[in-house]
This record gives sequence, structure tokens and C-alpha cells, in this order.
Amino acid sequence: MNILILGSGGREHAMAWKLSQSNQNINIFVAPGNAGTSVLATNIDIDPMDFTLVKQCAVSVNADMVIVGPEAPLVKGVRDFFEADDELCSIPVIGPCRKGAMLEGSKDFAKDFMVRHAIPTARYKTFTGESVQEAEIFLRSLNSPYVLKADGLAAGKGVLIIDELSDALIELREMLGGRFGDAGKKVVIEEYLSGIELSVFILTDGISYKILPEAKDYKRIGEGDSGKNTGGMGAVSPVPFATPEFMAKVEERIIIPTIEGLKKEDISYKGFIFFGLMNVNGEPYVIEYNARMGDPETEVVMPRIKSDLLDLFTGVAAGDLDSRDFEIEESAAVTVMMVSGGYPDEYKKGKVIRGLNNVRESLVFHAGTHEHEGDVVTSGGRVLAITSVGGSKEEALAKSYASAAMIDFEGAYFRRDIGFDLK
Repeated sequence: MNILILGSGGREHAMAWKLSQSNQNINIFVAPGNAGTSVLATNIDIDPMDFTLVKQCAVSVNADMVIVGPEAPLVKGVRDFFEADDELCSIPVIGPCRKGAMLEGSKDFAKDFMVRHAIPTARYKTFTGESVQEAEIFLRSLNSPYVLKADGLAAGKGVLIIDELSDALIELREMLGGRFGDAGKKVVIEEYLSGIELSVFILTDGISYKILPEAKDYKRIGEGDSGKNTGGMGAVSPVPFATPEFMAKVEERIIIPTIEGLKKEDISYKGFIFFGLMNVNGEPYVIEYNARMGDPETEVVMPRIKSDLLDLFTGVAAGDLDSRDFEIEESAAVTVMMVSGGYPDEYKKGKVIRGLNNVRESLVFHAGTHEHEGDVVTSGGRVLAITSVGGSKEEALAKSYASAAMIDFEGAYFRRDIGFDLK
């Protein structure tokens, strides 16, 4: 069986790693992939956003299944593209149709969907450049801090949390004035929810679903959750406050209404749903949806899935996911991101990475690397996800930090307090 994974980061490397453990005979291709995926799969250097090239790739490798890692191809409609093409329509795509991907592709669509289906979320309103004055009035009606969200995809930079009203008003005008391009033509202003965040994931065939291991990620660049937001500096799974009682609320109030809402609106959804949640005094609220797995959360979720991932994907494609075996490891998994100096602002690429072969007790998922003249070099802000499994969070963290100390590249940085707020 030939599996094509679209994407180039740690999420795609972790999926390829998990799929490579399947009992079934498979060949894995990753487009474009990275230096890590090249060890266990065949990389194909194409842009996943160029659907003509994606088609050529799928046909050339005789793909039996396509797994879409990042959000942008889903929002652009890669699954719809496959289903409308005579040569591709028989190849199942793990990922929602374009309309389903709007749960992530449009903050306004997602919030409106939640309201329509009585899914708990923060109070909000959406504004355009023609309604700046109304936006300012609504902003003034809220208490600090202020939450501004670009409606569309903005490479993880479109959500601002601002303490001072004067700063929020300036940022609002800049966003509606084109700061995020088309993604910011509409801006969602919402009430700030105070609590602790949690990432919950499901895999669904559109009818039934499996709840995957939950995770908590750490977005800020600095220790103690200080400094600028990043794509994620680390993650932990399981999460102590995600008790059976709390997760029962999540399933009843959020997961089931979401699946039922998609059915009612005739939205074909076959893939992952990421629920970005806030635990507010024991009550779950949805901050955001993603139409794919998170990164770096995938790097801690995949090692905790005992079942054959390919069998689960086959269940999604066949519409019989409910009948597939699904087990979760009891052990803890953590990941620590090693990033380039200067990230999330300007950083240099092409730095040689040394010490990868010294790591024995951790999994090293590549997030931003490629091969150059026989060396593995940096090619992104987030470079490596050092993932470890242990009997406890503390044991797993000790392994990851020991492994991170063995790896070096110019400007390498990682947070040394991942999981600090979890007891």
C-alpha cells in the first residue's frame, strides 16, 4: 500500500514514524518532507499548495491514500480537488472538504458554527474595514485583556491578546488596514476567557469518532510563558486536569455537538478535528477549531497511540471507524522544541546540526530541516522536536532534556520549563 503524506514538519514526521510501525506492508512518501522523514520514507520535493503537482505526485507513486498534514491545502480544497478529478477520485484523502476546513480557515465561520450548535465559546462579534467604529465601540465594552483574531489563516500570527485598550485599538485598525492581508479583511473580537488551555483531538469518519490522547502545548518563546507567541515550544500528554469527569463534559458539550452539527449542515468531514479548549473553573470552552492535528502536539500524541494508525485511517476512508481497534498507552510523553536563535522573529537558516546520532532515549522529529552536502541543516524557526516517553512527565522530560543537550547547532535554544504549570 502506497501512502502519500503532504507536509514538511514535525507533525508529518511523527505521522510517518507511526505509520511505519504498521503491520501492513506499506510504502510511505512525504511531499516535500524533511531530513527526518527521508530516513523512513521517500521525500518528493513539491509544494503541497500546487494541486497540479500534487496530482502528478499521487499518480506517479500510485498512491492508495493521501494524508494531509497542514491546514493550508485543506482550506484551499485539496480533498475537493481529488474528488472532482477522474484520475484521483478513487484515492481517499484523510482531511475534510473545503467547507469543513473552514472551521479553521475562518474564525467567523467557526464562531458562528459554535453559536448555531450551542457549543460553549466566548462572546464575540466580527467586523470589517467598513465597520471600524462599531468594532471600537464593542472593544471598549469588554474588559482587559482584549482578544483580536484575523478571520483567515495567518501562519499562526493572527491572534493577538493585548492588555491595554489603547494598544488594542491601534492593533485593530492595523489589522483591518491590511496587516495580515486577505486573512485580516475580517477581524473577530472576543471576550477573554481566563483559565488553562488544553488541546483535545478526535479522528472521525464523519459519523463516529475516536478521542485521541489530549495534550497541552506551550506557545510562548520564554520560560514561565513569557515573550512572544510561537508555533509551539513543547507539549505534554496526558494532562492532569483532563480528568474523566472533565473529558465527559468535553465529549457531551463539544465533541458530539460538533459532529452532529457537521452532519446537519451536510459537511463531509473525514479526518482530524483539533479542539483548542480553555478550562474555566472546571468548565470547557472552545477557543478555536483546527482542521488537522496540532504541532508540536502530534509529536506527543502519536507515541501514546497503541493501535495501528493505518488501520484507523482505513476506517476513516471506509466509514467504519467505529469498528476499528483503538488503545492508548498509559505512559507519559513530552516534547521539547529546539528552535533557531532569533525565532519567532528573524533567524538564520542553513546551520549544521550535530549530535543527532548520539540520541538513544528520545525520538527526534524534524520540524525545520533539510539535507545539504551530506549534512542535516536548519531550514526553519522550529527545528527539532525532542520527544520522550516515560512512566511520568518528569521521567520523560529528563530524557528529552538530556537528549537536547547532546544536539547542537549555532543559535540553538529550547525552553527548560516545559510542563512547569502541571502538577
